[in-house]
Amino acid sequence: MKEIFSKNKVNIGRQTELDIAKALSIIFMIFLHALMVVSVFNNEISIPYQLIIGNILGKPYAAPIFMFCMGVGVVYSRHSQADVMIKRGVKLFLLGILVNVFEFFIPCYLSGILLHRWDIFPTAGGLLLFCVDILAFAGLSFILMGILKKFNLSNKAWLIIAAILSILGTLLRFTDFHNDIINLFAGNFIGSAGGFTAFPLFNWFIFPAMGYIWGQYFIRCKDKNKFFKYWPILLLISIVYFVASTQIPDAFLIDNHHYYFMTTPDAIMCLINIHGCIGLCYIIKDKLPEKITKIFTILSTHITIIYVIQWLIIPIIMILIEYYIKGIVFTDLTLFTYSIIIIIISTIISIYIKKIITPKHKTK
Repeated sequence: MKEIFSKNKVNIGRQTELDIAKALSIIFMIFLHALMVVSVFNNEISIPYQLIIGNILGKPYAAPIFMFCMGVGVVYSRHSQADVMIKRGVKLFLLGILVNVFEFFIPCYLSGILLHRWDIFPTAGGLLLFCVDILAFAGLSFILMGILKKFNLSNKAWLIIAAILSILGTLLRFTDFHNDIINLFAGNFIGSAGGFTAFPLFNWFIFPAMGYIWGQYFIRCKDKNKFFKYWPILLLISIVYFVASTQIPDAFLIDNHHYYFMTTPDAIMCLINIHGCIGLCYIIKDKLPEKITKIFTILSTHITIIYVIQWLIIPIIMILIEYYIKGIVFTDLTLFTYSIIIIIISTIISIYIKKIITPKHKTK
């Protein structure tokens, strides 16, 4: 261990491999969300495209890495005090509600007015305003992490808490309280029935928690080659598991709900994959052109705003395309091109927004 880790922090500042991993996670999420939205319109999306984007890249290579890196970011942040994290958690939770407006309500009314279709973007009578998407989960996670930091708990305690929550989430998934309001509230914590939650806290907290623990070692790692030594094996093991999970009934990636309400073994396999994926990013970072690396850094830096913006423009632009180009049928190529355009537009808007909201320091 002494050969790999220093007593002091050695990997300070931006870490390119983490930027690449985070950038890829938001790219894959946008590809997935575009695929999800296009499914309600005329399309001829191939089975391989759906399998690769919808089941593999858009799922285990997206949200789990996003959340894991969120935990790592706490280690690197200068604003990781307990009270600051709790306040940030509240802001993220409220931002998640705004995303729900973008994802469900605006598309519902726009498609109703323009396409005379009020059925393709359901709002569950308004209850989906409080749907637990990734930012709502991130908000609850920051609140919980802030509480854990306030009690100054050890890494072992963090691990135990994350494991217990994951096991509870596994045992309680698909619970139906036979009441939409109760299902909606419970959906913040467990994978309850009703379709109100995508990322329940119990099932997914293991990712930011393990990211926080992993980050404390990574920041002190003085030999990254040894740290990431087994990345190919870890990637191979996890990929085999993921592919198998698209074919076995009731397995991890057989449908959205089994993915959203993942079991503890599923989460462990995702964590194995994350370390392997970041290891791959470490290997390729010095082989990439500087311009490509810079793009990854930009995406990583603006990842939260990009996530918010993409949920605003993906459905709106698709509805407008459907309105102005009658009878259009989306194919693999058109959807791939559309997803790339969404990434570019979301990034440009996010850069502009961040410039506006970032306070300017006065100089004498």
